Amino acid sequence: MTQTLDATGLLCPLPVLKLRKRLQALAAGETVTLITDDPAAVIDVPHFCAESGNELISQSEDGTTMTWIVRKV
Repeated sequence: MTQTLDATGLLCPLPVLKLRKRLQALAAGETVTLITDDPAAVIDVPHFCAESGNELISQSEDGTTMTWIVRKV
């Protein structure tokens, strides 16, 4: 099951805090697609995944919007 979390318009640390809360509600192996336009997300999301043990599957950019896919481990 994949869920989408639109965090556009939110600034650090809110996108990562919302991602953490959403991941807590998921079972292992499920994914969240995070959409953000916060420039700090380039640092925050990979750092969060490394610290929390969740898997960063992909990152892509489309103009000012970044899309991240994170799998709960």
